[in-house]
Amino acid sequence: MSENESPSASAVQASREVRAVISRLRRRILKASEAEDLTLGQSAVLARLSDRGSVTASELAAIEGVRHQSMTATVTALASMGLVERRPDPDDGRRLLLTLTPEGVRRVEEGRQVRTEWLAERLRDRCTEEERRTVIAAMAVLERLNRD
Repeated sequence: MSENESPSASAVQASREVRAVISRLRRRILKASEAEDLTLGQSAVLARLSDRGSVTASELAAIEGVRHQSMTATVTALASMGLVERRPDPDDGRRLLLTLTPEGVRRVEEGRQVRTEWLAERLRDRCTEEERRTVIAAMAVLERLNRD
């Protein structure tokens, strides 16, 4: 599409609907596994550490789009709960790497399982087999939007 060409009306409508539905669905899925002792931000940090392995607080802050001071407070709280630990970077002793503790790994895996079960139950109870196949096909279309 050139700079002067506007998106079609259907593209604009699809954009609005996809963003709205995904946003609401994301909140519902996260709420389904919300641990009473963790904030949403803390849960997000645990998930990032699970996906990335060892990272510094600065790297984590950049990934999450928050200030370094905010990330330090989040990490300190998670460390006090025994979910995250700080270790010296073997390549640079001045830096500390953040990693999940075994309990942190367990909590992340448990949360993912709860979210998967919540959504699977809703798809089973509220959708027909044909609708579930439509959802699978739609996800393939949306995944293409993620490719560069």
